[in-house]
Amino acid sequence: MNLRKQHWLAWIALCGALAIHVLDEALFDFLALYNPAVVAIREEYPSLPLPTFTFKTWLAWLIFAVVALVAASWFVWRGRWAMRPISYVFAGLMMLNGLLHIAGSLYMRDFMPGVYSSPLLIAASLLLLTSTRAYSRSREPSVTSRL
Repeated sequence: MNLRKQHWLAWIALCGALAIHVLDEALFDFLALYNPAVVAIREEYPSLPLPTFTFKTWLAWLIFAVVALVAASWFVWRGRWAMRPISYVFAGLMMLNGLLHIAGSLYMRDFMPGVYSSPLLIAASLLLLTSTRAYSRSREPSVTSRL
């Protein structure tokens, strides 16, 4: 299988992992933890622009994000150069998201909403990072061709 197709499959895998993660958060009432935390943070640091959400608004934004990322997979499939740095950012943010859910669960000594799907999110992020790197390296001109 060529590296462009591997990059695309890794992108799709991370989109799927994110969709599962959103479902995990929705089923286990993530907003019951998130909204009170945001209110407490705002009281301590009023200049931070952290939003609170209703369930419908939160879910709609996340569904929109997943659909937009799946739609962007067309550009990954076509091998557009801009999708390589975007892939690094997407994978990095999702890796951080998964790690924060696990760290939060350890800190609270209880399972946070979203923690069950966090290992999948981390694994898919690692897959996208490694496939993006391999594809990027294959696109670089070789040293001998530059001479």
